[in-house]
Amino acid sequence: MHALREREEAILWIRMQMARFGIHLENLQEAGCFRPLLDNQSSAAAILYRDAQGQTWDGRGDLPSWLQRAVNAGQSIEHFRI
Repeated sequence: MHALREREEAILWIRMQMARFGIHLENLQEAGCFRPLLDNQSSAAAILYRDAQGQTWDGRGDLPSWLQRAVNAGQSIEHFRI
C-alpha cells in the first residue's frame, strides 16, 4: 500500500511539473519518451475510460488503482467510459 501511495504522489508531482512548464503528452511523445502508436491506432481510440482528473485506461489488463478504488466505492465502471 505504501508503494501505491508513493506512485500516486510521483504521478501528481509529474502532472504538476508538466502544468508548470506547459508540457503535454504530445511533447513527450515527440521527444521519444514513449513508443509511437501503430499506424492503425490513435490515442483517442485507445482510451476507453477517463476520470475527472484525466487519468485514463484503455481497458486492457488489470483495473488501474484509480478505477479499482471507484468500483470498490460502489461507482459503476460505465460511469467512466468515454
